[in-house]
Amino acid sequence: MKKGFLYLFVCVMSSVLAHAQALPQDHLVSRRPPVEKRLFRSEVVERKITSMKKLLKAQPYLAWMFENCFPNTLDTTVSYQKLDGEDDTFVITGDIHAMWLRDSAAQVWPYLPLCAEDPRLKALIRGVILRQLRCIHFDPYANAFNLNPTGSEWESDLTDMKPELHERKYEIDSLCYPVRLAYAYWKATGDDSIFGEAWTLAVHDILRTFRQQQRKDGNGPYRFMRRTERATDTTQNDGYGHPVRPVGLIASMFRPSDDACIFPFLIPSNFFAVSILKKVSEIELYRQNTALSADALALADEVERVLQTYAVCNHPKYGKIYAYEVDGYGNKLLMDDANVPSLLALPYIADVPVEDAVYQNTRRFVLSKDNPYFFSGKAGEGIGGPHIGPGYVWPMSIIMRALTSTDKAEIDRCLQMLQHTDGGTGFMHESFHCDDASRFTRKWFAWANTLFGELVLRVYDKQKP
Repeated sequence: MKKGFLYLFVCVMSSVLAHAQALPQDHLVSRRPPVEKRLFRSEVVERKITSMKKLLKAQPYLAWMFENCFPNTLDTTVSYQKLDGEDDTFVITGDIHAMWLRDSAAQVWPYLPLCAEDPRLKALIRGVILRQLRCIHFDPYANAFNLNPTGSEWESDLTDMKPELHERKYEIDSLCYPVRLAYAYWKATGDDSIFGEAWTLAVHDILRTFRQQQRKDGNGPYRFMRRTERATDTTQNDGYGHPVRPVGLIASMFRPSDDACIFPFLIPSNFFAVSILKKVSEIELYRQNTALSADALALADEVERVLQTYAVCNHPKYGKIYAYEVDGYGNKLLMDDANVPSLLALPYIADVPVEDAVYQNTRRFVLSKDNPYFFSGKAGEGIGGPHIGPGYVWPMSIIMRALTSTDKAEIDRCLQMLQHTDGGTGFMHESFHCDDASRFTRKWFAWANTLFGELVLRVYDKQKP
C-alpha cells in the first residue's frame, strides 16, 4: 500500500507541477462571487483569508484554492434573519436548495474558532443551531428541510412527508451533527443561551428516536419507500429495511450519503451517537438537569458497550477491524463510504483515538483495494461509494485521510492530490473519476469546500475547532 501510494504521489506531484506551471498567473484570480453578490461577509474571515494567502505565498495554487473554498458557505449558501426576535439561519448545500441537518452543521463548523471575534458571525452560527433544533422537533426522522412549506420533488415518497420537508430519509447522523455544533459553539463562545426550550424539546426527541430505533419494541414509527430505479434510494421489507436483532445498537435506514443501509446498524453513526450523547449528558449536567443527563449517559454507555461486541470482526488480512454495518445476527458488511461519519473519520467525528489499534487496522483496510469502494487511478486515489458509483473518488475522503493522519508525508500527499483533482476550478467537488479529474460531479458543494478550508487551517495555521 505504501509503495503504491508513493508511486501515485510521484505521478500526482509531477502532474501538479505541470498543472501549476501551465496556468498563467492571471488564472489564479479569485473565483468568489463579486462582493455585492456575497450572501454574508465576516471581517474576521476575510482577515484569515488574507493571512493564509501570505502564509501560503510559496504555494500559490493552494492559497488560491483556500481563498475560493474556505468562505464558500458564507459567500453562497446562507440566509440570515431575525425570527420572532431570535437568530435564524437557513443554509443550503450548494446546488441543492434545501437544508440538510448534517451538511449545514458541517458547513459552518470551520468558522467556530473565529466567531468569538465577530458578533455577526456568532449570530449567524447561533441561528443555524436554533433552526436545526426546531427542525428536529418538527420531524426527528427527516434529513432535509425547505425554507418554507413549499414541498419538494420527493413529496410522493411513501413516508410521512410534509410540505416543510425536502426529504425524509432517517439517518442517525442528522440528529448528531446539530448537537456537535451546539456543543462546540458553547465551548468556543461561552454562550449558553442556545440551551433553552427548543434545545430541551430537541434532546427529548433525539433520545426518544434513538430508543425507538434500537428496535427493542418493534420497528418503531418510521418507514420509507420510494418509487425509483435506484435500489439505494429506497428500503426493503415494506419500508423497514433489513431485519435486525435488538442488541442495543441504533438502527439507521440511510447512510450519510443518503443511500440506504444494507444492514441497519451503521457502525460509524453509532460511534457518533455515543459521542454526542455524552455531550448531551455534559450539557444537561451543566444545566442541573441531572435526570436527563443520566438518561443520555446511560444510552451512550449501552451503545458503546455493545459496539465492542458487535462492531469488531476478525479480518484474515488486517486482524481486528470495525465493520461498516451489522445486523445483530452475526452478518457484517466490510467496506467504507466517503461520506462522514465513516470508519476512516472515526477519530474526527467520534471519540475513537487515532492510535486505537482496531482503528489503525480498519484504516489500513479502508485505504486499500480490499475495500470495494476504494478506487485508484491516474488522477488520484480515495474512497467513493454507491451514491455515484465505481471509479469515482470523493475529495471528502482524501481530506478526511489527511485530517485523521499523524504522518506529515501522508498529509502532504493528500494536499497535493486535492490540488491536482480540482479540475482546474479552484473548488472541491462531490466526486471525480480516478483516471480523469475533469470528470467530476457537483461543481457547487459547499460542505467539501469548507472542509478543505478546515484542513488547510489545521495543517498550516494549527487551528482546531
